[in-house]
Amino acid sequence: MLGKYPLKQEPDMYGYMDRILRVNLSHKKVREEPLNPEWAGVFLGGSGYAIRMAFEEIEPGIDPLGPASKLIFMTGPLTGTVLGTTGRFELVFKSPLTGLLCDSSSSGFFGAELKMAGYDGLVIEGESDEPVYLWINDGTVEVRDAVHLWGMDALNTQKKLLEELGDPKARVLAVGEAAENGVLYSCAINDAGRAPGRGGSGAIFGKKKLKAIVVRGSKKVKLAHPKEYTKAAVFMNKTNATHPVMKGVKDVGTSGDLDGLWALGDVPVKNWSKGSYEEICTNLGGARMRDTILVRHSSCYRCTINCCRWVKVDDDPYRMDGPGPEYETLAALGSLCMVDDQKAVAYANDLCNRYGIDTISCGGSIAFAMECYEKQLITKDDTDGVELTWGNKDAVLAMIHKIGKGEGFGKILGTGIRNMAEGMNGKADEFAMHVKGMELPMHDPRCFFAWAGTYASGPRGACHLHGLSLWYELGPDPLPEWGLSGEYPRQSDEAKGKVVRVGQSFAHVVNSSVVCYFSMIVHKPHHLAELLSYAVGRKISVEDLLALGDRIHITHHAYNYLCGNRREDERLPERVLTPLPDGGTEGRVPDPDKQLEELYELRGLHADGKPSRKILRTLELKDIEKKLY
Repeated sequence: MLGKYPLKQEPDMYGYMDRILRVNLSHKKVREEPLNPEWAGVFLGGSGYAIRMAFEEIEPGIDPLGPASKLIFMTGPLTGTVLGTTGRFELVFKSPLTGLLCDSSSSGFFGAELKMAGYDGLVIEGESDEPVYLWINDGTVEVRDAVHLWGMDALNTQKKLLEELGDPKARVLAVGEAAENGVLYSCAINDAGRAPGRGGSGAIFGKKKLKAIVVRGSKKVKLAHPKEYTKAAVFMNKTNATHPVMKGVKDVGTSGDLDGLWALGDVPVKNWSKGSYEEICTNLGGARMRDTILVRHSSCYRCTINCCRWVKVDDDPYRMDGPGPEYETLAALGSLCMVDDQKAVAYANDLCNRYGIDTISCGGSIAFAMECYEKQLITKDDTDGVELTWGNKDAVLAMIHKIGKGEGFGKILGTGIRNMAEGMNGKADEFAMHVKGMELPMHDPRCFFAWAGTYASGPRGACHLHGLSLWYELGPDPLPEWGLSGEYPRQSDEAKGKVVRVGQSFAHVVNSSVVCYFSMIVHKPHHLAELLSYAVGRKISVEDLLALGDRIHITHHAYNYLCGNRREDERLPERVLTPLPDGGTEGRVPDPDKQLEELYELRGLHADGKPSRKILRTLELKDIEKKLY
């Protein structure tokens, strides 16, 4: 069941500020425009609204690093409210890494501050001749000179701007040297160590010479039913603070996954060629971090989960004091490269924050290069004299510096795995671990089979956050409200197309509301439907939410189809379809073709991936149908 088509948003626009800020950097012009009420009604906000806007404004054939590219920031109807985890924002752009439309999300406080400054969204277009930054202060907007900030790392840029503006409570999103040097998986950093990390939005910042965006706001979000909303939000906040399932998340954050998932075989080791094993994972894991380098926990806007950790390393040469590495970073820059020194990985994470680099793509690219080095496809002459041997933590750090600075072999590494593999004439395809140009995240489809369909069909390429399908493979009746009743064993392909579809659509709903995935670990769609109903002032059912998620997914998929993405592009690297001889996944591999066949039928897609007229009309996507047909 697709669910009922949601009603259009009411004219009073409860839950929204009813303003989009548009900044043209070529002409240094700033203007405001009203929110589109129809899009707000049927795409909600966040990534959904931004994807719909991108479909209208960003031609699929443009050069992602050309003057026609745009950066679309969006908040959602829940952003900046009393509900915890609502400080997030979504960033949508055509990715220079993949050539597809990418939506990237970030936590912290920046999203709430942007909305409280009076704006649901921000569109950046054009290119500046000289480095600039934006200062958005309660509806007053300035394009300011940033020549003095160019060449500065992202964290010091944040510090410098707060001093310069004299407002320590402002929130800063800034890029580092990696963006300035055109690294295709560079990203902006906000609130110390948060980032809309994937897809290479930082390279677009760099091309537009946009160094930073600073926001400060004091406006309140007007809700349709504030008392009822507050009661429901406080219930969710308390549940997230006290529920037993959340204890581990609060205690060790995502780094605890290394302690818990290695035995199942979910943690990739040595560029996905070995089964995960205890020693390397526990050396990097959350318990070790808690007992050694953890200083304190930190939280995002109004969050009661507090999964973020602040760490301090006093040992040279890894001295640092800042946000601790998350699971994805610990695996990408750790186990994937056979590095098991947590202090070294914490320092590597700090370097990536300062340069503004996606740690997943960075670690994946270095691990790929290490295997190329092992197989003698590249030599020390290619790597500037650095020995890219497995477990060589100093080599990993050296490569991060080279990537960030755009120097020597770092220029090649900074283009990503797909581009590197294409330069090797097919000799490295088997272990080039990407989907559609995006490096795989750090969860193994041989362990949780639904990752196979999730990665292959992910709208931005290989992505765990467009689905989080392992949630639905861990126990009975994972989401009965949306038809996921019974059990979905993790190493079975049965009904995994259904699991992938529901997981992806739920992710779109979460990213359009906008809230954190973790806030929904112990909550269900009806909790979110209740909050949204109280916020915007119209009844939204769980069926409406599933239809909403389907609508956003098909719109995103349709855009990428116009970019040239086809069914044959939705495939996994050969290596993760090759069984391992040991570890928790021994001898088992998923069947992505079986999953995708089921998924395509559920999604209403033709054999080549084109959305059918039937599904477009069912979801009332008439404008999308016109462009596709």
